[in-house]
Amino acid sequence: MAVSMQCQILNTFCLKKNTNKKQNQQKHNQISKFSLPKSSSPTRLLIHQKPSPRTKLQALGNVVDDLEASVKNGIKIDDPSMFSSLLETCFNLEAVEQGIRIHCLIPEKLLRRNVGVSSKLLRLYASNGYIEEAHQVFDYMSERNSSAFAWNSLISGYSEMGLYEDALALYFQMVEEDVEPDGFTFPRVLKACGGLGLIHVGEEVHREIIRRGYGNDGFVLNGLVDMYAKCGDIVRARKVFDKIPSKDVVSWNSMLTGYVKHELLFDATVIFRQMIQDGYEPDSISISTILTARPSPKLVSQIHGWVLRKGTEWSLPIANSLIFVYSNQGRLDRARWLFDQMPERDLVSWNTMISVHNKHPNAIVYFQRMLNANISPDAITFVSILTAYAHLRMVKDGERSFSMMEKYGIIPSMEHYACLVNLYGRAGLIDDAYKVITDKMQFEAGPTVWGALLHACCVHGNVDIGEIAAENLFELEADNDHNFKLLMQIYSEVGRLEDVERVRVMMVSRGFDL
Repeated sequence: MAVSMQCQILNTFCLKKNTNKKQNQQKHNQISKFSLPKSSSPTRLLIHQKPSPRTKLQALGNVVDDLEASVKNGIKIDDPSMFSSLLETCFNLEAVEQGIRIHCLIPEKLLRRNVGVSSKLLRLYASNGYIEEAHQVFDYMSERNSSAFAWNSLISGYSEMGLYEDALALYFQMVEEDVEPDGFTFPRVLKACGGLGLIHVGEEVHREIIRRGYGNDGFVLNGLVDMYAKCGDIVRARKVFDKIPSKDVVSWNSMLTGYVKHELLFDATVIFRQMIQDGYEPDSISISTILTARPSPKLVSQIHGWVLRKGTEWSLPIANSLIFVYSNQGRLDRARWLFDQMPERDLVSWNTMISVHNKHPNAIVYFQRMLNANISPDAITFVSILTAYAHLRMVKDGERSFSMMEKYGIIPSMEHYACLVNLYGRAGLIDDAYKVITDKMQFEAGPTVWGALLHACCVHGNVDIGEIAAENLFELEADNDHNFKLLMQIYSEVGRLEDVERVRVMMVSRGFDL
């Protein structure tokens, strides 16, 4: 009775909405792929009558509550297929908190010996960013080399978090331990190669793909296109793209993104048009990518008209990209109209509007509206609003915004300090700008910070601090002749012609063309 009630709850609320028996059986087979057979005498559970749950997540929580109550009352629960199914449900619902609770209920002996349960737990942790916990489970597994599943999950977790070196190290460890990679291994490894720009490693992986018979796998080929494009070999990326027997939207997006990244805007436009001509409908990634390429106003209008006909104009990535491209074309009225009509906005929407108005009082208006809407600003927001305050000479407001970062848990970066220096510098408060570097910064100032200070000194004729800023820039940016020219201008405006000549000679000795 108790077990049947539990199964009823899981079947009703924790599995995907699909009543087809054949598909449900296929899902069950996938869930149980790595699990041991069910015990002939199911474990009795303590089930307490509760109100019917309204969501799958609530149903899952009720089941975990009952499991915890059963264990607390001394009932032994060691059914691997049950734990495997619950962890699969947690994965599908992205319910990592419930997964942690289930982890605490799994007997250590079962977790160590049953590769199905441990693999599902590892995948849950890795896919939700709990990479250290995932690796602990991985290290604890006694049969992890029985298939590529556990390795793939951990490699994927590292790649998704941008820990590409760890992902590659794990792949090479996998090969050393004679675990055979599969069609799910290679795309994740290729992503790591692309993220690091290691084309020689990517080429080695490519050869391994061919040796193992995955040279025509569409999923793998998409990964190769992306890897070569990110590593700078756009010709090789196109060669692989043309070999894909059955392209999908991911294939086209990978090629499109590669062209846009390398600023090959004509090729990007051609591939976008070809995608549509070949019968593939662009998705939000396709649209937002081609819009960030800053296409012609005519093409922007055509794209906007297309998304209007498709009814996808209010997809957040598309709407944000349209706002961005209209702003860059100087059509701020159109950008503002789009923003005001959006049924929902995310942080990117607000940041875009604040950024494109960063020389106008409207930036402050949008920033205040953002706070009133209970949207928490991020580091990008503060760069834009500090820039706006600097242009508007609103020093006190800029200082308050800089201090506000602490409230939102944002640690000031080099760019934020450069904005603060610019804030003081534009207002002529050169000493205060210099004190930001000497008194406030917790790390060595970089070129952007010293550059902002040198520019302010040039505008306001401060020779002493200008010399300090220039000397630092000569070391940090030895090949940037602009810094030498600014110092020469400072000297020239106060009549120090000998120093002007000294800097000019210095430029000639460094090979600058005057």
